[in-house]
Amino acid sequence: MIKKVGNTEIQAKHRASCHCGAVVLELDLPDGIVGARRCDCSMCRRRGTIVAFVPLAGITVLQGEEDLKLYQFHTKTAKHYFCAHCGIYTHHQRRSDPTQYGYNVGCLEGVNPFDLEPVKTYDGVNHPADRKAAS
Repeated sequence: MIKKVGNTEIQAKHRASCHCGAVVLELDLPDGIVGARRCDCSMCRRRGTIVAFVPLAGITVLQGEEDLKLYQFHTKTAKHYFCAHCGIYTHHQRRSDPTQYGYNVGCLEGVNPFDLEPVKTYDGVNHPADRKAAS
């Protein structure tokens, strides 16, 4: 649990936005940033994002819902959302826990994700759902 990043206090209701500002989210972060990590799956290693997690009810799209584009691949369970204008990944509904969203920590207003170092890495290449499917 991280309540402060650098000089930025994480608010219980904290805003996040894409690069161009078309998409604005409000995240419920009463416990600060929870579960921050990097993943090495094919998607995450390409976008290089630090993600953290909230329940599905923990993200509200305040602006730009029509500007969000959905991308799915492989099992098509996870739902990855990007701004249609600037291409920034804002959040995704998780495959390993569909009751949660992962969100891009770099989209949090006032937060520099590099201030979170060191960040744990998750083995997304060997995802538990892929092992089950291979059995």
